[in-house]
Amino acid sequence: MTDRRLLKDEAYDALRAAIVAGDLEPGATLSDAELADRLGVSRAPVRAALARLVDDGLVETKPQSFTRVTPVVDREVRDAVQVVRTMHELVVGLAVPLVTPADLADMAVVNTAFTEAIRAGDVDAALEADDAFHDIPVRVARNRPAAATIERFTPLVRRLERARFGGLPGHESVRLHARLLRAFREGDVALAVSTTTQIWGALEQQLDVPAAGVATTGARPAPETTRRPRRAATPR
Repeated sequence: MTDRRLLKDEAYDALRAAIVAGDLEPGATLSDAELADRLGVSRAPVRAALARLVDDGLVETKPQSFTRVTPVVDREVRDAVQVVRTMHELVVGLAVPLVTPADLADMAVVNTAFTEAIRAGDVDAALEADDAFHDIPVRVARNRPAAATIERFTPLVRRLERARFGGLPGHESVRLHARLLRAFREGDVALAVSTTTQIWGALEQQLDVPAAGVATTGARPAPETTRRPRRAATPR
């Protein structure tokens, strides 16, 4: 039972990462048999992973017809950004009084890695370090609903970042990261929250820039799909 659960989780993580990175492109048809071969697992964990990805808004399906990667829709990403921004504001406010010297040291290390990746033009390393930096306050805050919401909807944001901007943030992100780290060191909750708002506000502004291959209208066509109702999704 444990192995089965782990296989489902591993398949989910691998497929979600491939969608976010663009290895599985918007509109790509997904075959559970082909994906099972690709991941080296049986079809059962792949089917379970695809069902979760439908709930996440990254995959859409019509029984006996198709399963495919959803298109990137600006309005849905904007909604996701607003939700994730609000959750990060919450966890930052909770985390500032709780951080330990070890937490601050970890933030400094990953922020240095982020800055170096920006200078080197290494998109993957920058995104990885960016996630690691913001994950520390999430872990410290210990607010499970907020953490789960961030985990669920951040991939929708990341996917558009790669499609639109190539995934690499500007040096403004480096400056804001440094300010957020300073706010944590000084125990300044107001500064930490306002900086977090700026970080995500900058991303929302970039959503207004037209991009080829990205739908800018509202919902995607509904008649072809049978999506389950959704419950509530420049690196930062």
